[in-house]
Amino acid sequence: MAQKVLKLRLKREKNYLYYLDKDGDVSAAKMARGKAKGGKPKKVTKCGISKKVGYLYFIDKQGDVSCAKMKKGGTKKKKKAKKRKK
Repeated sequence: MAQKVLKLRLKREKNYLYYLDKDGDVSAAKMARGKAKGGKPKKVTKCGISKKVGYLYFIDKQGDVSCAKMKKGGTKKKKKAKKRKK
């Protein structure tokens, strides 16, 4: 289950991808569609959120910043067998 970190009530434009950048601020970048290239990201709001390790931060449907604990899954890598000299 996701937890609300910050209420922004952000109004989103169509064809833009909204995300939390490395500074903890909300940024938006134009999405690439077909032959049209995507655009450079621009800062939408300065939040300054410090991220915790093991959590995924995202902009939810209401336009607020939320976080959810990441699940650890998948298959573990197999160890390679060591070659023996004879």
